[in-house]
Amino acid sequence: MKTDKSAKDLQEVLDKIAGMPEPYATIGARLHETILGAGPKLKPRIWYGMPGYATGRSTPVTVFFRLDDGVMTLGLSEKATVEREAGSTLRPCAWYLEEIDDATLAKIADLVRTAFS
Repeated sequence: MKTDKSAKDLQEVLDKIAGMPEPYATIGARLHETILGAGPKLKPRIWYGMPGYATGRSTPVTVFFRLDDGVMTLGLSEKATVEREAGSTLRPCAWYLEEIDDATLAKIADLVRTAFS
């Protein structure tokens, strides 16, 4: 049943976030809430061992975050809609986080809405 698989995927993501050391568990929980708030139809799942978000269970992950060696990274995959940086051909796709605040969460919500547009 799809609902059971989606619920299992969600629980695995929540467990992964809860298992992170502080302050990253708190940052991860706030990221998770913000990502789903900005994209309520997104389906969370574990992707390469960390939380990822897509429009469907079998569609490519577009937004993700991970914790590696004490560094929290928020990223957008190549499937995301991302505008080039002004004056260059670069497309921003990853950010490091050591802490989180409301202004950063608002920016992340905008990135998520754009990524799935």
